[in-house]
Amino acid sequence: MEFEKIHNKGQARLFRSNFLEMLTKTHPLVIWGMYLPVIIYMLYYSSAGLNYSTTRIILTFLGGMFFWTFFEYVAHRFLFHFVAESGRAKKFIYTLHGNHHHYPRDRQRLFMPPVPSLIIASLVFGLIWLVMGQHTFMFFPGFVLGYLMYGTMHYAIHAWNPPFKWMKPLWRNHHLHHYKNEHNGFGVSSTIWDHLFGTMFDLKKEKEDKEKVTQLMFDKKKSI
Repeated sequence: MEFEKIHNKGQARLFRSNFLEMLTKTHPLVIWGMYLPVIIYMLYYSSAGLNYSTTRIILTFLGGMFFWTFFEYVAHRFLFHFVAESGRAKKFIYTLHGNHHHYPRDRQRLFMPPVPSLIIASLVFGLIWLVMGQHTFMFFPGFVLGYLMYGTMHYAIHAWNPPFKWMKPLWRNHHLHHYKNEHNGFGVSSTIWDHLFGTMFDLKKEKEDKEKVTQLMFDKKKSI
């Protein structure tokens, strides 16, 4: 699906119902508040309840975080940018991600809102459990923290300039994904998979369009 026009103000209307429309929006701190206790409890249970060693917990947890970066890349490339044919499928893709390309300054839709987030998280937990069993209690918290870091990084990329010089390629990769070519630059929290699968922008050849970058940034007059 092609996302061409960038709107600098407002947000997309996704549902006629005001109630459903409300459910499509959230604040980053709400999602952090939902999942941080889950992460802490599962790691505690892995140690106190399942008696796994600290080393195993840490390594499995980090494995979950690393797996998130791959999941993020695959979902962004093949689901969020799926070329839909039917009207319903197009509506689904637009609701899922297309609205962000049209309204990149909409800070209320960078995280999956609570209701669908909990449903998807439960399904993901179940699928991981089928493969990993009790190790899920160590792996899933890392996967979820990876998601939280992804959402936070996505927010930061649209809110501020990179805080460190070494982070600028990550910022530029996502900006170019918005205004240059949506078929490249799928990594948000990491560019490792863009490099590996050949979808990384050649940042040495790409000239930064500061005007278009400004169109992607949140209104500085508003607070988080």
